[in-house]
Amino acid sequence: MREGPGFTESGAFGRRRLLATGAGAAFTLKGVRFPGSPPGPEDPPDRSEVVRGVLPPGAPDYVYLPVEVGPGVRELHVAYRYERPATPAGTPGNALDVGIFDERGTALGGKGFRGWSGGARTEFFLRADDATPGYVRGPVRPGTWHVVLGPYTVAPQGLSYEVTVTVRYGPDAPAPAVSYPPERARGRGRAWYRGDCHLHSWFSDGRRTPAEIAALARAAGLDFVNTSEHNTHAGHGHWAQHAGDDLLILTGEEVTTRNGHVLALGCDPGTFVDWRYRARENRFGRFAREIRRAGGLVVPAHPHATCVGCNWKFGLGEADAVEVWNGSYATEDEVALQAWDAALARGRWTPAMGSSDAHRHPDPVGTPQTVVLADGLSRREILAGLRRGHSYVAESSAVALSFSATGGRGVTAGIGERLRVPGDTPVTVRLTATGVPGCSVRLVTDQGVLHTAGPVGADGATEVRWHTTPRYATYVRAEVRHPVTVPGVPGRMAAFTNPVFLGYGEGVLGDA
Repeated sequence: MREGPGFTESGAFGRRRLLATGAGAAFTLKGVRFPGSPPGPEDPPDRSEVVRGVLPPGAPDYVYLPVEVGPGVRELHVAYRYERPATPAGTPGNALDVGIFDERGTALGGKGFRGWSGGARTEFFLRADDATPGYVRGPVRPGTWHVVLGPYTVAPQGLSYEVTVTVRYGPDAPAPAVSYPPERARGRGRAWYRGDCHLHSWFSDGRRTPAEIAALARAAGLDFVNTSEHNTHAGHGHWAQHAGDDLLILTGEEVTTRNGHVLALGCDPGTFVDWRYRARENRFGRFAREIRRAGGLVVPAHPHATCVGCNWKFGLGEADAVEVWNGSYATEDEVALQAWDAALARGRWTPAMGSSDAHRHPDPVGTPQTVVLADGLSRREILAGLRRGHSYVAESSAVALSFSATGGRGVTAGIGERLRVPGDTPVTVRLTATGVPGCSVRLVTDQGVLHTAGPVGADGATEVRWHTTPRYATYVRAEVRHPVTVPGVPGRMAAFTNPVFLGYGEGVLGDA
């Protein structure tokens, strides 16, 4: 057992070296070393080292503990704990995340990543045939590994931590074969498909298994889901058996930076996207390009969430879509919707999505869900529909919408498309909705809400028509809302559409 390096009275790490990575800089502690040869017959089969230290307020985003691993190690096990002192009201307490990189190093975006559990677990292990959920199984090769500590928040008293590293010797067990979900399900040809693209299982900080999530997705009437564990791709190889002709499973990641979260949606299985940077470092563009090279979409998640580090600060310049509705509709979703609409009015077209962000019971899977028009139920076709904004968001599979604009000689454009007619052409906007009893309809343009209708009768079905011109409204979108419960505040959302764009336009808004 050793007393690990910590900060001195001057505020610097003892015996430290500066490592240029992550948020400007990270610190590497004095490490632990295990003997270069396996134990003899009289020695215990396991060896452990304990490191203790204190991180002050203002500690670096990431602190690395080197672990020198010799030959013959079968399994690496890490356990950690830290103090959680009381703090004044309104002051964050201690929260410490953990993960690990192997002997290939900690370079940003490099190949050394072997797992992350954030603050969801107090211990983890890795070996050739198995690993803790969230960690990548594989042999424990000789070299310098790094346990990474992430002080998410630090109390005014500082964060006292203890890390125990154990190596277990012996031969590796055979590694099981890895299979990934198929990229196509049977589908219904060109149709509207329902999906939930933001879900967490026990491979990050969720509590459900992939089997449980797949069963809940089917019960919610979903056609596809996207795996989105925090900062790890380790679960990708555990979903194949839960896919089927009726359920397409896409693989992705929720990239959880200190300046907001972004979904890497529908990437090639096995794709890892690094998260160790802040907006001021101007590195996000590199990782957005990596997501696209892996076939995925870049989707900022809950951009106006109020939790520490959740509010999106990288802008929408790299976004393929944006998650406007996250989980049960709340104030932060209303703020996100209004910010998205304001961007539309300024000429920035970023398709809107909605997802459940479900973690555990009783979080409902598929509330809300994105309903996308696609040529088939495949990864390529679903992502193409989402990228084009041919989609709407609904609170459940009970809600169905049809929304279009018709003008000129019967020319019609649907959601995410442009109706290309002269500015003075009469246009008829038509919405049909089912499954929305008691709700009201609002038609929203760049000028704001220009038409309302409702409430809908007990059968939950309605049809709304509105007449306009492209000169009067450059776009129109629909909202279906539950009754108002707080005077002056719009009712809770039941569904909303992406816009239909009207007129020839001057930019690239809508389908070109």
